[in-house]
Amino acid sequence: MTKPAARQPLRRNARSNRARILATARRELGRNPDITLEELARASGVVRRTLFGHFPGREALLEALAEEASEALRSALTAGARPDEPAERALAYFVFSMWPVGDRYRMLLALARRDLGIERVAEILAPARDEATAILERGQRDGVFPAHLPPGVLSAALEAMTVALLEAVNTGDLGDEGTPVAVAVLVAAGVREDTARRVVDDVASTVVPEAAIAD
Repeated sequence: MTKPAARQPLRRNARSNRARILATARRELGRNPDITLEELARASGVVRRTLFGHFPGREALLEALAEEASEALRSALTAGARPDEPAERALAYFVFSMWPVGDRYRMLLALARRDLGIERVAEILAPARDEATAILERGQRDGVFPAHLPPGVLSAALEAMTVALLEAVNTGDLGDEGTPVAVAVLVAAGVREDTARRVVDDVASTVVPEAAIAD
């Protein structure tokens, strides 16, 4: 009769262990992409059997991180959507919503080609690319962004630039604060630098600080 009550703490403990392993993996894989699962178990404060009970191998662990990143991206897109704002402000809000997610999961970039595959990474990023394309298309239609490139092509180019900036954070050549990135994205989209800085500074005053986003 007491068995159902006894199982609940175990389920909570299992969820806690899984969350701790994933959080540790985000941190440690960024430092050492070749870390072994045994080393990761020690860094997570769990025994090897516990880690392998959740993630039978490296592929399973990375896929769990990929799915976690995908969910975080979708949530950030919903929170950062500003369809009624002028396109340049909507793009700034977009960058501020996306950058913390990219920063948190930037270790996946180093593992993408080797472990996840380009197709899986493209699948994760597709909702963000679609949203950026929609903002750029609206901005070009309204005359906010120049139409020298099709919106989809420009969106892909801005994505590649953002990925390069995340890699610069990995190497220590760039800080992880999102304001310079938002300015760079707006300028690359065709906004004058002084206007981009003004828009970004204004938008930055209204968004939740990145440090306040739960890790």
